Amino acid sequence: MQLTEAVPSEGMVCVVGAGGKKSLLYTLARDLHEAVVTATVRIPIFDGHVGRVVPTEDPVAALAEADDEDWPLGLVLEQEREDRYRGYDTATVAELSEAADVPVLVKADGARGKLFKAPGDLEPAIPENADAVCPVVSVQIVGQALSDLVVHRPESVVDITNMRIGGVIKTRHVAQVLTDPEGGLKNIPDDATVVPVLNMVDDDDLEATARQIAAEIHDRSDRIDRVVLTCLADEDDPVVDVI
Repeated sequence: MQLTEAVPSEGMVCVVGAGGKKSLLYTLARDLHEAVVTATVRIPIFDGHVGRVVPTEDPVAALAEADDEDWPLGLVLEQEREDRYRGYDTATVAELSEAADVPVLVKADGARGKLFKAPGDLEPAIPENADAVCPVVSVQIVGQALSDLVVHRPESVVDITNMRIGGVIKTRHVAQVLTDPEGGLKNIPDDATVVPVLNMVDDDDLEATARQIAAEIHDRSDRIDRVVLTCLADEDDPVVDVI
């Protein structure tokens, strides 16, 4: 199964969470080809994953001027540092999506390379006209200790789960964060589709862990009708299953 068959790939698709967010964006962009990759937050330099990156204050105009060789097209506000770009405010990305006749793929929060996270006070930055949101987590977080070594904003995970710092993360904790209004469902428009992505399903044991998380997600949330299991490191066959 292609990734574009498993996760939303039309309109504006925002990706949040940790443990494979950028890989999901870039794999979708590659498979779709004619798509925009952008952000409402900072994003690491990603020129190697798209046809062209255009820093611009007017992304709508840049999109209109795109040539065939530019796809997939990266649009960012500016290069902030040697290793990262600045994204746009949510209103600008909303306007860009309204003007686009191709999918707009949006990095909508940060995780500093960690495997798991819960949002901070000012995140995620999801435009009000987002069509779909994919909260991402690495299933390899299960069994690890809750600490800032592997979790971004562990204190926010504590607020949602009542865990203690240093406690062992279990499948129920992951499902609880992904389905909480202050966790994986935070700031998502009421009419947007929500498809959690459980990534780094690299072997049979991790697949069993992912299936347990997916079952617990479905038990907790009526809003989520499918959960996608992925191994995004496998470029040829990234989808493990859809549950």
